[in-house]
Amino acid sequence: MGWAEDMGDANNRTDVLRASPPMFDSRVLDALSRVHPAVPVIIFLPAIVAMFAWSLSNASVPTSIGLVAGGYALWTLFEYWLHRLVFHFEPQHGLGARLHWIIHGVHHDHPNDPLRLVMPPAVSVPLGAAVFGVLYVIFGTGYAPGLGAGFFAGYLVYDMMHYYLHHFRPQGRLGRILRERHMRHHFQDDTRGFGISAPYWDEVFRTSSREKRSSQ
Repeated sequence: MGWAEDMGDANNRTDVLRASPPMFDSRVLDALSRVHPAVPVIIFLPAIVAMFAWSLSNASVPTSIGLVAGGYALWTLFEYWLHRLVFHFEPQHGLGARLHWIIHGVHHDHPNDPLRLVMPPAVSVPLGAAVFGVLYVIFGTGYAPGLGAGFFAGYLVYDMMHYYLHHFRPQGRLGRILRERHMRHHFQDDTRGFGISAPYWDEVFRTSSREKRSSQ
């Protein structure tokens, strides 16, 4: 009987981790908040290819590749600080608490819901447009497309990796390390381990779960 009860508790916990409640009273809005992991690929991969082609029309191949690399590096910093400062800004009451739950809290409460692991297009597309607008204003036609291609490629890697780490068990050493670090962020200490696709920034900014373990 005890074994059966333990199995029931485990199954209940699995259900809780997977099945997030509705975010909105409106069925339409709630449906828009649930996203199949293929959606970011469908939206952003053509945009990345188009931006890279645009870059090649304005710059040489080596320059364009360098811009893509720079845009990717910019994304990794953006990912780290967005996760640390925005996603984990946690007001306790009122509208701020509600916004935090919508933006990231629901993911921590139900981290294995397969339809709430990638960013909804209602958020990612306007945010991406704003980011590219800033790049365009600062760097102009010559550099912005290549930087944008690298930035959005980084975002796509992040979204797909985030889904993969939650729903698969990597066999390679690097994949196992990334999954372990991210699971520690979810289930042990959410004040550490903010870099998902770029965990090295946790080492630089001293928020690595490994660093905490070594200091104990």
